[in-house]
Amino acid sequence: MASIKSINTLLVHLPTRREHKWTGLTEPIGRYVLVRMVDDEGRVGWGEAPALKDWGGEFGRYFGESHLVARTVIEHYLAPTVLGVELGNVAELHARMDRLIKGYPYAKAAVEFAFYDLSSRALGVPVSTLLGGRWRDRVPVTHSIGLVPIAEAEKEAAKVATEGIKTIKIKVGVNPQRDLEVVRAVRTAVGETVDLCIDANEGYATPGEAITLIRQMEKHRLKYVEQPVMGIERLAEVARAVDTPVMADESAWNAHDVVQIIAQRAAQIVSIYTTKPGGLYKAMEVAAICRAAGIVCNVNGSVETGVGNLANVQLAAAAPAVVLSCVVPVSTPAEWQTGQIGGIYYKDDLIKQPLTLTDGAITVPSAPGMGIEVDEKKIERYRVRD
Repeated sequence: MASIKSINTLLVHLPTRREHKWTGLTEPIGRYVLVRMVDDEGRVGWGEAPALKDWGGEFGRYFGESHLVARTVIEHYLAPTVLGVELGNVAELHARMDRLIKGYPYAKAAVEFAFYDLSSRALGVPVSTLLGGRWRDRVPVTHSIGLVPIAEAEKEAAKVATEGIKTIKIKVGVNPQRDLEVVRAVRTAVGETVDLCIDANEGYATPGEAITLIRQMEKHRLKYVEQPVMGIERLAEVARAVDTPVMADESAWNAHDVVQIIAQRAAQIVSIYTTKPGGLYKAMEVAAICRAAGIVCNVNGSVETGVGNLANVQLAAAAPAVVLSCVVPVSTPAEWQTGQIGGIYYKDDLIKQPLTLTDGAITVPSAPGMGIEVDEKKIERYRVRD
């Protein structure tokens, strides 16, 4: 079997369709690190680190990774240590990375995505096969509305509902009165057939504040409430006091976090990322523990470009616990955009073909590797030079 011959990184910056912000975010989305991995037979695999310096876990338990940090870790630590790893041997890849440097899951995930892409191409199968097999062929999409003016949120929600999106997530957590009003306005705009959920990104100061607001919002039929407060213990207080299911996001990075969430009955739902645990291999560990405990999941992310988003879709296809609609982009290059906005956060993308959205769900690509070829001309166009 072939092995890793070389790894290099590139920084890209995609133009956004509109500003997309959430509580605590201080820099634009879309400036991310790509990993290009080549094996000794000349095949190429791609990965992505959607690193954000100001997004991390609770109470400093986990920390943000800027694109500068991610590139440094990959180029100076991870790349040299994984050269020569035989394709397909994901356990050895992780063992080498974890022995050399602790933490930095986004950097490690980017290297691992490229490795999965490359290994699956060599074997002629999609990545989902290496994750244990495809559980589903379609991944329903939740469209996320950031911290925008209420009138804009209302208009966008109505538009994506007409495009077939069946679940909308509303970013909240900055101003309680604004939160109540935006939920009311969006529910009025989309009617009763679309599911609504809210995500405070730990924005509420206390469990009491969160409980009071959620109880007022519940008349608008919320599907779930995502990470209203910081801390597993505080999350558990909210979960015990409200009828709406609570989702753990910032509190749930890896499999051990989920064990703690289960022990404290802190959430009924866990949002799984490809990046927070350090890659697809460890994300499947998170999914397995959730399934054993009866916790349902979705796949969430950091509004990746198509390179990283393909990993999201392959994970959602393979993980049995992922039964909820997923907050993932509908990655679409500019030449395929015709005015639709459901799941579209960028004006262009880095893959040659768009993801196919039908009746609110992405059709999982079945070609070898991540499923859609990377467009190296687009990468060159949006590459940020040092």
